[in-house]
Amino acid sequence: MPSLHLTTFIAAPVGRVFDLSRNLAVCKYVFNSRKETFSSGVGANLLSNGETVTITAKHAWKKRSSMLRLTVLQKPFLFVEEQVKGDLQNFRHEHHFKEVNNGAIMIDLVEFGLPRDIIGKLLAKMYLRKYLEELILKRHEAIKLYAETERWRAVLS
Repeated sequence: MPSLHLTTFIAAPVGRVFDLSRNLAVCKYVFNSRKETFSSGVGANLLSNGETVTITAKHAWKKRSSMLRLTVLQKPFLFVEEQVKGDLQNFRHEHHFKEVNNGAIMIDLVEFGLPRDIIGKLLAKMYLRKYLEELILKRHEAIKLYAETERWRAVLS
């Protein structure tokens, strides 16, 4: 099963980094910048245990969606998202946070299966891993930008 392991240091308190990582405004910023849509039925600004989000993008000439549910929440050190509906055979994204003296370490562990359709499987072998890695790195950059500047106040207040 394909997997990713990405780590980023952020010079901010672990609680702030954790909350920015599940903040819907920051997530929308990342997905909208990639011309993908991100939607949720969540009323609050922070994604909580049991809540779902849906990500929609056009890949391989087909509109593809994935509904993810937050299945584990251990504030401020871990949350896990798992696919409940979508084109991939499976998807699990663990978000780990470690407090260090001068900030926080954010670790993303992702396991995923290939798309269910034939064309998707062929293209995914070349493209999916790189796509997911770029998306997560873009997310890391956004969280770092918000956490290390005063921008966090606008989305976490």
